[in-house]
Amino acid sequence: MIFRAKANKALDRAEDPRETLDYSYQKQLELLQKVRRGVADVATSRKRLELQLNDLQKKSSTYEDQGRKALALGREDLAREALSRRAALQQQVTDLEAQHTQLQGEEEKLTLASQRLQAKVDAFRTKKETIKATYTAAQAQTQIGEAFSGISEEMGDVGMAIQRAEDKTEQLRARAGALDELMASGALDDPSGLGKDDLQAELDRLSGGSDVELELQRMKAELSGGSSTPAIEGGQNGQDAQAQPQDRPRFDKQ
Repeated sequence: MIFRAKANKALDRAEDPRETLDYSYQKQLELLQKVRRGVADVATSRKRLELQLNDLQKKSSTYEDQGRKALALGREDLAREALSRRAALQQQVTDLEAQHTQLQGEEEKLTLASQRLQAKVDAFRTKKETIKATYTAAQAQTQIGEAFSGISEEMGDVGMAIQRAEDKTEQLRARAGALDELMASGALDDPSGLGKDDLQAELDRLSGGSDVELELQRMKAELSGGSSTPAIEGGQNGQDAQAQPQDRPRFDKQ
């Protein structure tokens, strides 16, 4: 019972009503085709009996004519033989007529059944197409509703993929921020030797700025033609700054 229940549930989940309707319609068409073949077979048998009846009736007429001719010639014995054969043929005609009547009745019944079945198949086809269209529309509406609500399997997979991507992005951003903090604090050594701590960077900046100021003062003195230069930051007095351009030391950028 459990096996049948599970199998029935699995089949119900896998069943497509449209396919079931198409299959039922196909079976009805096959049944209609069989009935039509039956009608054709009965009609063929009836036609064969009619041909046999025509042949027997022709023979019966021939025997009757032969009996009359024999009796006219005074051959009563020949006339009696001809009439005897006609009587035997007449019995066959009677039997064939009974069979013909029976086959004709069966043919009419099968023809009527075929017509009724044809009407039923046509009605089922119309109903089938209506149900299929309604089912397709309902299925599409359900899928659209599930997509909008986010409960469909496809949208669920998309949502999970987006969530995983966001989680990985946040994880990489957090890792990058942590590495920047560790590098800035000096907790992690730079294997390339290019990294510098904050103190060294500040000293380099001040040293670079001093060299620039000295070079700027020298260029101003050259342009002024030996005029006095302002005091240079670094502790020199005013008298030392009044030296001639040729005696003034050159501060080359290191």
